[in-house]
Amino acid sequence: MDLSGMEDTIDLFQLQYSDLLQLSADEVSASPAESRRLELISDQIMHEIGPNGPGLLSVIGVPKARLLREALLPLARKLAILGNEDRKRILKEYNLGSDVPLKNLDRIVSSFAMQMKYDQEFNGKFCESITAVADGSEFRNLGLAFQELGSCMMELGLLLSRVCDKKLGGCELEHSLLQCGTAKARLIHYHSILDNIIIKEKRRGKCRSAIDSRDSRIDDESDLWQKWHYDYGIFTILTAPMFMFLDGTGSDAKEHDSPMGHTYLQILHPRKSRVLSVKAAEGSFIVQVGESADVLSKGKLRATLHCVSRPAKIDDLSRETFVVFLQPAWNKMFSLKEYPIEHSKKGDQNLESDCEGTGGAVNESVELIRNISGMVPPLSSRLKDGMTFADFAKETTMKYYGSSGLQSSR
Repeated sequence: MDLSGMEDTIDLFQLQYSDLLQLSADEVSASPAESRRLELISDQIMHEIGPNGPGLLSVIGVPKARLLREALLPLARKLAILGNEDRKRILKEYNLGSDVPLKNLDRIVSSFAMQMKYDQEFNGKFCESITAVADGSEFRNLGLAFQELGSCMMELGLLLSRVCDKKLGGCELEHSLLQCGTAKARLIHYHSILDNIIIKEKRRGKCRSAIDSRDSRIDDESDLWQKWHYDYGIFTILTAPMFMFLDGTGSDAKEHDSPMGHTYLQILHPRKSRVLSVKAAEGSFIVQVGESADVLSKGKLRATLHCVSRPAKIDDLSRETFVVFLQPAWNKMFSLKEYPIEHSKKGDQNLESDCEGTGGAVNESVELIRNISGMVPPLSSRLKDGMTFADFAKETTMKYYGSSGLQSSR
């Protein structure tokens, strides 16, 4: 499915971290003017992640975000192109795992995961011990940066859940997160074409430059690094991505601007029925709503249908990001009472009535969204009243990626 012509972008609402702290506080001592300002921000938050908004927003001004991002994200590519034995040793040393087959030389994504725990006394102060990668092993700060950045992003999720609980009443998103007690953090490398050539050359023990090996390039015409899907947790917190450009020898990579000025995260706006590429400030965090938040809020929050697209005709650019998935406890039971039935059919978009434009533009948009919807199993096929989150997660994984799933690799 070619999305190259769909370059409409969306500038995310930027929520200041200092405002998020104030909004989530139990008591706020402020002037009438300041209270009104905060109330307007709170309303804007609920619009952005509610049923009429895009389902995501950004948080800016987080202390040390830039330092942590610069320390951790470049390590994603370095880990991805390591030999299997060296990578296995480093992952073991820092208690990391992976949920992708790293021995697959044709993989287009490498992911390195750690299970994080909530600190029940978390007070919003970040550790002061992170240092820039210096002499010694280039991975010396891997575990520390992973843990500190992950904890920072978990705190953002807790703070936002508290704001939502205040606005919605009885939603208990914060309680659901703390009851779970853990979250999964992933450091993700989205491969360039040349990354895979380098990996194959290393495996074969050859010394020639990957740049000179274009005859062995991967015949991968996919325009997506990650296919369309909903996250099934409560919130997904992401760093604004870092793009890495290979140098002339193919042995090293340096940070590079996004070719199109956006993140290559794409969403299908639920009301506008348009594919939009997300723009986010460097050093910011993106917060997406997951299906569990959608259900627990009785549809007052809206899950984000999204994918990650690949830059067209660029062989030597990779994408790095760090993601934390916040979810309810595995035994959390879902009730569909009072949940809007139209939300449960989210794979069956009401296409014609919502599409903007006229004539051929409508037909093209409808066809595109039909193609996207064909990749995504409706919530109604995966979630039943009284189902636990564990069963919902299992059913969702099967409907997407099982032997007969819509995105099966069979």
